[in-house]
Amino acid sequence: MKKLLLTGFEPFLHYPINPTQQIVEELKGSEVNGYRIEGEILPVDFNRSGKEIKKHIDRVRPDAVISLGLAGGRDKVTPERVAVNWNESSEKDNEGNTPDGEKIYSQGPDGIFSTLPVKEMVQVIKKNGFPSEISNTAGTYLCNHVMYQVLYYFRQQNRSTPSGFIHIPASHELAVRHGNLPSWSLEDLAAAVKAAIEVVTYD
Repeated sequence: MKKLLLTGFEPFLHYPINPTQQIVEELKGSEVNGYRIEGEILPVDFNRSGKEIKKHIDRVRPDAVISLGLAGGRDKVTPERVAVNWNESSEKDNEGNTPDGEKIYSQGPDGIFSTLPVKEMVQVIKKNGFPSEISNTAGTYLCNHVMYQVLYYFRQQNRSTPSGFIHIPASHELAVRHGNLPSWSLEDLAAAVKAAIEVVTYD
């Protein structure tokens, strides 16, 4: 059976829980669109997250990779179109790092486009009754960092493995604990992610 590596993140900043972690744990081991879902949780750490996801890729040898990230404040599920070769954050990661504008790879291209079918993902998520749109910025925090690391890794290996990133809104549980955030039920968030996986094809 084909394998899809699905990653989320641990809680970070002022978010005491992370719905991406909950979704990955829920879907891990299940079958979606002919893929067995291999789930892993990444650290919110500029120095470790890229290394760890590449270790997971080498171990799993996935046929597709989707990383999930929390976008507190967004009200739609948003597949990301492009990752940029840049780390910059005024807020600390979980280890206290605050990169002040630096390339992820000194010889890497300025940007790399997702190799996931982002337009089709949006269409099928909306067809299932959930709001969705393409995002043209993954920011310059850990989400963009991980997306770029994976895309660059496959490019260096001349592998065409479909891979990219999807941002999701807060869950109701997180919104209640955090304060004033747009939120979805965890069930609906997981259903939207599963819908997106349904259009990820492989050779």
